[in-house]
Amino acid sequence: MDAPVEEPKNLRLLRRLVMVLTVVMIGGLLTIVAVIVMQFARTGSPGTELTLPAEISLPDNESAQAVTFGRGWIAVVTIDGDDLERIHIYSSEGTPRQTIKIEPAK
Repeated sequence: MDAPVEEPKNLRLLRRLVMVLTVVMIGGLLTIVAVIVMQFARTGSPGTELTLPAEISLPDNESAQAVTFGRGWIAVVTIDGDDLERIHIYSSEGTPRQTIKIEPAK
């Protein structure tokens, strides 16, 4: 029978480094997955929930083009029959606060 061949030191070091790298990569992957799961599971910070009014009344002959929400306000971009655009700002309860006319580009 042949005597077992001893593994060279640099090969043993390389094998151990590969094992450590494998463990670190698995740990990193598990950490990334855990962070993603925690972000998706989060229901939101207190005070960031959007509350929508039951109804918002737009002026006659205007149709909504875009809507955006802020803290305590809702903005609706509208266009009328004459292609004039306006931004209507409403409170979170749906009452009008401000109207801004958008001037056409010169």
